[in-house]
Amino acid sequence: MKKLMIMGAGIYQVPLIKKAKEMGIYTIAVSIPGNYPGFALADQACYENTVDYERILEVAKREKIDGIVTAGTDVAVITIGKVCDELGLPGLSFEAAKIASNKILMKKKYEEYGVRTARFREISFTDDMREKTEGLNFPLIFKAVDTSGSRGIIRVNSVEEFESARALVKANTRTDFFIVEEFIEGEEFGAQAFVYRGEVKFILPHGDYVFQGDTGVPIGHFAPYALAPEIVEDTKVQLTKAIEAMGLGNCAINADFILKDGKTYVLELGGRSGATCLAELVSIYYGFDYYEKLIQAALGEDVEFPQEHAVANASMLLRSDKDGVITAIENANVPDEDIYEIQFDYGVGDEVKKFHVGPHRIGHVIAKGETLEKAVAKLDEALAKIRITVE
Repeated sequence: MKKLMIMGAGIYQVPLIKKAKEMGIYTIAVSIPGNYPGFALADQACYENTVDYERILEVAKREKIDGIVTAGTDVAVITIGKVCDELGLPGLSFEAAKIASNKILMKKKYEEYGVRTARFREISFTDDMREKTEGLNFPLIFKAVDTSGSRGIIRVNSVEEFESARALVKANTRTDFFIVEEFIEGEEFGAQAFVYRGEVKFILPHGDYVFQGDTGVPIGHFAPYALAPEIVEDTKVQLTKAIEAMGLGNCAINADFILKDGKTYVLELGGRSGATCLAELVSIYYGFDYYEKLIQAALGEDVEFPQEHAVANASMLLRSDKDGVITAIENANVPDEDIYEIQFDYGVGDEVKKFHVGPHRIGHVIAKGETLEKAVAKLDEALAKIRITVE
């Protein structure tokens, strides 16, 4: 029986664990101790910090794993790269993983390779921010370089907001520096892609539903995403250049873009599948199980990504508008072939947070349809029949 190490045990790794077990693969879920659902589902729980790549490497050697993978989080990508390099496993390299896990390294590579992206500065927490940001135009975005899920990211509209923004970033990073870049006013969208054995297997642009907090936080996605043919081509060119710049190979790609004046700007790329129902979006759209493909690739198997299908779908996170405890969950939906999934991450009696960043989600709804309009209508219909009371 093959052994697969899955980095993380949270809600975004649960489908990966379940699929691996269906495939007859022994699963090891790795995460710090906590109330994570993946621990109970996996064959083996490993209570280690997923960023401690030296310790994880020791465990991987001891367990003689055949592959290592994650879904929906950037945090463990650097560890995956280290383990793949040291054990000769399929996956992205340690060097590429370091770039994918650090927004400064990423932006410098984009600049070097001519990838269209926002102007930026690298700033330490002791620098004079006014001096360092001279020449950049407001609004700006302050970003922690080593986080995911929109944590440690905030929009800044004036110098008066510098100190509070710096404090927020500092509270969400393990480094002594951060990135400041110009905020590009435009339409945010994304793409899922996969590069395997040096070849980009597919690129699927998708639309984003965005919650506006300190910065835009994705709360749902949809496909297909209507783009003019020339913009689609430009997006593919910029994404392919970014993949080359970062040296990404043998991994899923989660890409974020801004469309402005008919041109695609690359915000960032992650060397893993997207969160917020994006793996499901790929599965529904193309008609294959994307989690199965992630696992097969991690084990070095021959993987095909057929793209004959194009099934429209849309998703939305379930969220709370305040901190509190769930006192009731009402779901009046009945079985419907176009409601792909309704999932509640928490139950009555559980504490939840007011939605601010992706991990504050309390569930999701995914719908599909013959057209995008029908998929969105079905999504709205399903959401209207769900009521979660938080006190």
